[in-house]
Amino acid sequence: MTKTLPIGMFDSGVGGLTVLKALRTCLPCEDILYLGDTARLPYGTKSPETVTRYAVQASGRLVERGVKLLVVACNTASSVALEALREAYPGIPVVGVVEPGAQASCAASRTGTIAVIATESTIRGNAYQRAIHAIRPQARVIGRPCPLFVALAEEGWVDGELVEGVAARYLAPLFRLNPQSCQNPEDSTVSRVQPLQPLQPFLADEPDCLVLGCTHFPLLASAIRNVIGPDVAIVDSAETTASAVQAELAARGLLRTEAGCGTTRFLTTDDVPRFARTGSLFLGMPIAETDVELVDL
Repeated sequence: MTKTLPIGMFDSGVGGLTVLKALRTCLPCEDILYLGDTARLPYGTKSPETVTRYAVQASGRLVERGVKLLVVACNTASSVALEALREAYPGIPVVGVVEPGAQASCAASRTGTIAVIATESTIRGNAYQRAIHAIRPQARVIGRPCPLFVALAEEGWVDGELVEGVAARYLAPLFRLNPQSCQNPEDSTVSRVQPLQPLQPFLADEPDCLVLGCTHFPLLASAIRNVIGPDVAIVDSAETTASAVQAELAARGLLRTEAGCGTTRFLTTDDVPRFARTGSLFLGMPIAETDVELVDL
């Protein structure tokens, strides 16, 4: 396996570009090949068997083009498909986003009470619970599915009263937020949602750490922070995943160290213009349609 091969990474859509952004910062010399399976998103509502099949197919397309490492930049796929990918593509290291996120949350939590918000499939599979308990057995882990966050991020609706209203609806049971502020985001009163005031003083049995267990969710981090207040640590696994990829490449002697900027290429399974437009929000820089290739899985 050569150092000059790219890192391959995939997600159900554009959410994994938050991980790519962190990789570009951490590993500027590396070439990266990113596949967004936008034709079949979201993965979070699919069965584990279906997600595993999709993950093997997406990874196969990357492997056939030549990659030195696979990054599963999707929490749902990371929670159910890592072993299947390692069996399907032996010899290629596979890094998911769940374990790095679990490590970061264990380091960030003072009390050991950790909340995880993610897709329905990730929460149902208890992937973060297992990963956190493997590191910190006495931790108390509370999972909460937040499926609407994916749609909001995909639409580029990442702040404002609507987003905070949805966040309040999801997070109020976890953080004992002021119930008068938690309007139903689907009704006509959403425009009157007021900024939330977390109860004070900080409650010992409340989570002191919130894991963004979906790569779409970092785009909503500011709105989530406005809802839960300043005292809760928010963990985004993107940077930790980038560090894990760097460590894995170094351990295998696969790091590129020569000067120069690495390249990034994009593959998508549906709607190139939408991928370029929405992906630019996640990556934090423009993606040209000419840099995106349509592929069929």
